[in-house]
Amino acid sequence: MAVVGIIGGSGLYELEGMEVKERLKVATPFGEPSGEYISGSLAGKKVVFLPRHGQGHCISPTEINYRANIYGMKKLGIEYLISVSAVGSLKEDIRPLDIVLPDQFVDRTNQARKITFFEKGIVAHVSFSDPVCPVLRELLFKAAEETGAGVHRKGTYLNMEGPAFSTRAESFLYRSWGMDIIGMTNMAEARLAREAEICFATVALVTDYDCWFEKEDVSEVSVGLVIENMKKNIARTKKILTI
Repeated sequence: MAVVGIIGGSGLYELEGMEVKERLKVATPFGEPSGEYISGSLAGKKVVFLPRHGQGHCISPTEINYRANIYGMKKLGIEYLISVSAVGSLKEDIRPLDIVLPDQFVDRTNQARKITFFEKGIVAHVSFSDPVCPVLRELLFKAAEETGAGVHRKGTYLNMEGPAFSTRAESFLYRSWGMDIIGMTNMAEARLAREAEICFATVALVTDYDCWFEKEDVSEVSVGLVIENMKKNIARTKKILTI
C-alpha cells in the first residue's frame, strides 16, 4: 500500500479522524524536522502527518528546516506528499475560502533557505519544469469537487519570503506578472520532494485577497483574517483528504 504524507500549514496541526498509531522522531543528516511525525491511518489509508510550523505555530516560514522535513518523509517511505497551505489570492475570481491546486511556482524568497539536498561536492541538475505531480493533483481536484468547494484545477503560486505580508506595491507587481496565489512555504517543499523522487501536490486554501483588493474592508490582510478563514477551510480540507 502506498504511504501518503501530509504536511499541515497554518491552522492544521492535527488530522481529526486519524487513527494515530505512533509518533516518530526522525533523525536526519540535515538537522531536526519541525516536530514528530504522526503515523497512522485515515479513511483506511496509511498516512504520515507533520505540521510544518510545529505544534502551536512556533517556526516561521524562513526558519523551517525544509530539508529535514522532506528527508524524514522519504525515510518513512512516503510515496505521495500532499502539502496543505494557507495562501492569499492575487485574482478577483479566486475568492477567499476557495481551493487552488497550483501546477507552477515562482520563487521570490530572498534569504538563504536550504532548498536542495545536492551540495558539498554532489551536484545534480534535476528537471523541474513541471513541479507538481499531475496524477496526484487530478485526484485532489476530483476530491475537492465532491466537497462543493470553489476549486481551481491549476494556478501559479508565488513564494514570497515572509513572515511579513506583502506591501501593496509588491501585491500589484505580482498581479501584473499574472500570478494567481501567494504563500510563504511551498516552493521549497516542491523542489525537495522532486529531488527525493516523491510525488508532490499542494492544496492551497485561500484565506484573503492579499492587500491589492481595495474594496470595502478587505484591503488589508492580517493574521486574524488568515486564521479565521483557515479554520473555515480546515473541515473541508479534512474531507478532501479522506475521499
